[in-house]
Amino acid sequence: MYRRLRDLREDRDLPQRSLAELLHVSQATYSRYESGGLDVPSGALIALALFYGTSIDYLVGLTDEAEPYQR
Repeated sequence: MYRRLRDLREDRDLPQRSLAELLHVSQATYSRYESGGLDVPSGALIALALFYGTSIDYLVGLTDEAEPYQR
């Protein structure tokens, strides 16, 4: 999961600081999310999935299909 978070961010040329601001956490906390040093809260996973236009399942590695589910 943590690799996907970093890859998605880097593919968009975003600094960790930008995602930290989106999630209302410090850059250090976001860095720990990406490194696996801290579990990502469910609210943050939802926000990231919406931001990236993907599913939580994709973020956490349960599927390789990046497209979000139908609502």
